Order: sequence, then C-alpha cells, then structure tokens
Amino acid sequence: MPAPDPDAAPASDSPPPTRLIARLKRLSGYFGGQPLAWGLVITATLVGALTEPLIPALLQPLLDRGFTQGSLPLWTVPLAILGVFLVRGVAHFVGQYALTRIANDGMLTLRQTLFERILAAEMGLFSRHSASALSNTVVYEVQTGATQIVQALLGLARDGFTLAALLLYLLYLNWQLTLIVAVVVPGVAVIMQTLSRRLYQLTKSSQQATDELAYVVEENVLAHRIVRLHGAQADQARRFADLNQSLRRLAIKSTIASAAMTPLTQLLVAAALSVVICIALWQSQDPAAARYLTVGGFVAFITAMLMLIAPIRRLADVASPVTRGVAALERGLGLLDGTPAETGGQHRAGRVRGALAFEDVSVAFGAQRVPTLDRVSLRVDPGEIVALVGPSGAGKSTLVNLLTRFVLPTSGTVRVDGQALPDWDLRSLRAQFAMVSQDVVMFNDSIAANVALGQAVDEARVHACLAAANLAEHVATLAQGMHTALGHNAARLSGGQRQRLAIARALYKDAPILILDEATSALDTESERLVQDALQRLMQGRTTLVIAHRLSTIEHADRVVVMDRGRIAEQGTHAALMARGGLYARLQARPLSGDTAAPA
Repeated sequence: MPAPDPDAAPASDSPPPTRLIARLKRLSGYFGGQPLAWGLVITATLVGALTEPLIPALLQPLLDRGFTQGSLPLWTVPLAILGVFLVRGVAHFVGQYALTRIANDGMLTLRQTLFERILAAEMGLFSRHSASALSNTVVYEVQTGATQIVQALLGLARDGFTLAALLLYLLYLNWQLTLIVAVVVPGVAVIMQTLSRRLYQLTKSSQQATDELAYVVEENVLAHRIVRLHGAQADQARRFADLNQSLRRLAIKSTIASAAMTPLTQLLVAAALSVVICIALWQSQDPAAARYLTVGGFVAFITAMLMLIAPIRRLADVASPVTRGVAALERGLGLLDGTPAETGGQHRAGRVRGALAFEDVSVAFGAQRVPTLDRVSLRVDPGEIVALVGPSGAGKSTLVNLLTRFVLPTSGTVRVDGQALPDWDLRSLRAQFAMVSQDVVMFNDSIAANVALGQAVDEARVHACLAAANLAEHVATLAQGMHTALGHNAARLSGGQRQRLAIARALYKDAPILILDEATSALDTESERLVQDALQRLMQGRTTLVIAHRLSTIEHADRVVVMDRGRIAEQGTHAALMARGGLYARLQARPLSGDTAAPA
C-alpha cells in the first residue's frame, strides 16, 4: 500500500459544526440511554461549577473586613473554604463515576453492535477491509473514541458552567471590566475552529496510516516463512519504515495543531488581563468609581479573572479529544452505515435430500466483468459424489461457493431440493452444508468446542466424531483430552491432524451436503491415508462435491466434472473420461506430483 499523504484530506472530511452535531446525535443512541447517570453528571457538574466563584468571593470579605477592619471572625473564611472544596470534591467524584458508567456501557453496546454486524455482513466487506483494519475499528478505535468523547463532554459541561459562573460573578463585581474579558471568547472560538479542522484532517490520515502499518505487520506474521525463504526481510523492513515514518510525521503535525491551542488562548487572556489592570488603576483614581472598587473587590476580580484561564484553556483543548473521538467513532459508524447485512428469504427446511441444480449460472467479478463461470448448468442427485477437476482458475471453488451464498450469481439460478437459493433463509440453508477445505480454520478454544462449533458440546458425540476422524488416539494423549485449548489457529497440531479435526467438525454437524475443497492437498502419505479413511466415513449417505487435486480423492467418485475457463468441458466416470481422450485425459498425462495427482 502507498504511504498516505499527511496533508491530503478531502474537503468532506473536515468536521463542520452541523456534521459534528449530527454525529454526536447519532452516538447518543449508544451513550444516551442512561438518564439517571446523565442526571447525576449534569447535577454534579453544575454544583462543582458553582463552587468556583466562591473562592474569589471569600477573598473580598477576608481582605476588606478581616485584614483591613479586623471585624471578621477568625475561622469563618477557612471553614468556608474547606466546605467549598469538600462540596467540589464530592461533586467531581460523583460526576466522574457516573460518566465512566455511561462511557463503558455505551462502548459495550456499540462494540457489540459492530461485531454482530461483521458476523452478519455481506461478503464484500471482507474484500474491502483487511482483518487488522476491522479488528482495529471494533476493539481499539471504539474504546479510544468513546473515552475521549465522553471525557471531553464532561469537561465541556464542567468548564462551560464554570466559565458562566465566573463571568456572572465578574459582572456582579464590575461590569465595565467584564466587557473587556468578554472579548477573549470569540478569539478562542476562532482558534478552536481553525485548529480543530486541521486536527480532524490529520486524525483521519493517521487512522489510514495506522491501518496500513498494522496490515504490513499482519502480512509479515502470516508469511514469515516465505519472507525468510526469499530473503525479503530488508525489503519488508523498508516498507514498514516508510509507513512508520509517515505515521510519525502525522503524529508530530497533530501534536503541533493540538499544542498550539493552549499558548494562543493564554496569550489572548494575558492581553485582556493587562488591559483590565490598566483600567482598574484608572478607575481607582476616580473618586466616584473608587468607592465601588475596594482592595478586596479588586483582588477578587483579578482572582476570578485568572481562574477563567483554566476553563478557557481546557475548552480550547476540548476540540482535540472531541475531533479525535468523533474521527475514531466515525470508522465504526461508517462500518454500520456502509455494510449491509446479508439478505435471504423465508424458506426453511429441517434436512434436505441433497438434490443440487445449477441452471445457466454465470458469475463475473471486477470492473471488467470477466466471467469466472459462464452459463454453467449441472445437476447433482441426492447422495451422489461428484468430483470437480480442472486447471487452476477454472471456476471450481466459485461453483461450490455459490451453494452457501458466499458468492452470488450474476445470472442464472442455483437450487437446493428444487428451491432457489434467494428464497432460502440463510441460516437454514447453511445448516444443510458441511465443508472441509485445505485452509483449516480453528479457534483459540478447546478441541471439543471446535468440533461442536455452533452447537452445544456433547462429549460422547465429540469423542465418536474424533474416533471416526482417526484423531481420538492423539487427543487421548493430551493432558486435558478434548478440553485441551488449541491455541492460535490450532498451531499445536500437524497439518494432517488439523485436517482430521476439520473432518470431525463436519461429522458433528451431520449436514446432508458435503463440500471437500482440496481436503488432502499438501499432506504426507501417512496423513493422507488417515484423512482419506476419515473422508470415506464422512461421505457415506451424503451428497458430496469434491474439488480434487489427488487422484486418490476422486477415483471413487460417481461422476467427474471437468471444468475449463468457467465452463464444463466434459463429465463422466474416471474410466470413461480417460477412454475419451479429452481434456481430463490430457491433464492426467501430465500429473502434478507423481502418479497420485489429478488435475486441479
């Protein structure tokens, strides 16, 4: 993948206020479902904000009556200050606790919704997004975005209330000086709007760069043997370094945009403070105004004004987590909005007979719409074993993937027991199929859970399936037997053992239609013997489609269907096709691996 341009961001990616508000409203469906918690947050925040002006308000009587006149009781102000901080501390604790509940509950709901959407998404999602990008969105970006936005909203409410309370107190003390302070607010707004737009663009670019960097790591972890075999470490390291450097540049630019908000805001406040001091000194020389501007009042005013700096600074900084949080959660919202769920019909069946029909079916992929299957018609009787052979790219895998609706036809109709596939309820349709492929996928769970995948674990039945798959003896040698955890994709098992575990899974499902996709490829002789023996048990009484590579896999098939360039070139028994001397016979004449290979 090319490295992203750090400065490139489409105009539509900038977060205008209307779009930001719309996104926050959308998120309220996940984070707004706890009115009691939000009520606690608002109440605690308001109480905490109202205590802020009390600090400078207590300084005025302390200076005017305590130090100057000596008429103030000794412990009055200290006790009042302790009370103010106690109330503020309790309010902060309650607000933070309630907000943490809101953030985590909302994150739980959104993350669960995203994962369920991935489980039900149409198949195009997995060609558009890498596994690392999807996992990053569901796990990390939802957590980061939710935490940043909810914390930022708490800060926005707390500092907004605090700012309002301090400004009202300043107006009460001296409205003329307060008008000067009010000039700071629009200046802060301009700074926030300008820098937050820049920050948003950089955040979106950083997300893309992070996905691409994670994808490089994922590729090299999966292909670690190939990389070492071809001595490609240096090339891959340079590829990683380029993307890593791009991400570093984006992070620095993002920090610059974020860090610039605080000093610019403080500079505006300092300028306003200088003007206030000058005017206050001028007012103190006017006898008419001096009686309203006591020493305690002036100190209270300056203290309250200086207290404005902290909430103004935090309000300026709040743009950073809000824009980062919205940008992070937009990935999740985009996944929800742009990923339709698979659709099916209403037809359901308990257990089908296994009659399959392909009627003039074509499949085309890509912008050029080059057909992978071209007007294919084929019928398979219940219980029949049909082997699909042919050169690589002939369309064999596409044909069988039509049955489970992992691929949709461009034209034509596919039927199971006479019922067109679009009419089937997807769950009911896929319950009719079991598959064993060359790419065995296992979960980081126990052997029993992997065998009974999608169903309740019946230990006796699991043991019977393991025995039928010639794997029971090996499982018995493990310390925890069938309850042994397999680790990442069953890395503790050999290739033959993984294949037999997949066969045990298919036996446990007991589906009436079986698909074998290169199920014995790349196995040694002993492993192949054990797998073939298990497959013979698995195929009994089932309609079976076999995508074959080795002759031993297809020699007992009822019929061999030879495919070439998306069409059926010929079909018949192995002996009949060899006698015909057509494509099948020619392919058999140049086997891929000794005399045990068949055309694939």
